[in-house]
Amino acid sequence: MPIDPDTGEAVPRGKSPRFMLWLTFFAFSTITMTSAVSLKKQEEETSANSRWAVFCSSFSFATTGVVTFLHLTPFSDYVIGTKLEGILTVILACFWSATVSIVANASTGLAVDSSMDNNIVNGNLYYFSWAGFVTSILLVVSYLRGVFGVDIYGEFSNRASRLTLWAGLLACQMVVMGASANILDTSCGDYLADPAFCRRTKFGIILGVMGTLLSLCVVAMKMLTQISPVVVEGGLSAFLCLLNGFGVAFLTSPAGPGSAIGNLYYFAWLSWLCSFMLLASIWDEYQNASNTETETEEDKVEGDIPLETIGIGEEI
Repeated sequence: MPIDPDTGEAVPRGKSPRFMLWLTFFAFSTITMTSAVSLKKQEEETSANSRWAVFCSSFSFATTGVVTFLHLTPFSDYVIGTKLEGILTVILACFWSATVSIVANASTGLAVDSSMDNNIVNGNLYYFSWAGFVTSILLVVSYLRGVFGVDIYGEFSNRASRLTLWAGLLACQMVVMGASANILDTSCGDYLADPAFCRRTKFGIILGVMGTLLSLCVVAMKMLTQISPVVVEGGLSAFLCLLNGFGVAFLTSPAGPGSAIGNLYYFAWLSWLCSFMLLASIWDEYQNASNTETETEEDKVEGDIPLETIGIGEEI
């Protein structure tokens, strides 16, 4: 019987804690497919990138539509919490990670202009492909939590602390690295390029690489060991918060490669926000631990002192 990942309670047969996610994914796939098909019709010569966008969104549209429909029928038990659902969520996540990397890449020209400004030229395809990718990841996480009890059993709770934030920071830093590398390749390849602009772009690549490696180390420690290195987390989150603060200042300023609205702009800010939330979470945990230790020591000092009652007339 499937388990609700939020409450930890068993879900009655025929119901799924992921129904709304599947329904939302179906809506995102529909919008992405419509935009990709319209774009393909406008092209004079169909490219491999547009064909992939149409194929992936169409496959996701059909798959999510069928799974959503099965949730409403007596055959839902053949999908909910089964290996089939897990396989489908992983396949869709892989498909959409590839789709986002193609759609959001300025060199393909599908949703982002290939000029130096990297302006978004197809908002529906750009935003809803990202929305579909995020939903696919949420489906995988929800499936693992519900079927395998991840984040429910006590032995995993220490490792799972802030795991979602670290994973989010890892994803954001990877996008910063990829977007900066793409801008460097398209805008800094000739002698006419602005040296200051290219230096900031290279800084974005360095920032993305460092953030990706450090976040990956923490995620690996949390997943593979029983130890939650709070001190290590605190130091790394403080360093990444400071580093991403400089990243926001240098990359999203008018002279930076992320000044135009696009992947680099959004994910530079999201990287800083994730690192700041990590730092705030660790500080809050430290404060709670300090308060708990103080209360424990006060309880020991102010504990009841046993008194011996001496009755009247008894010999002393």
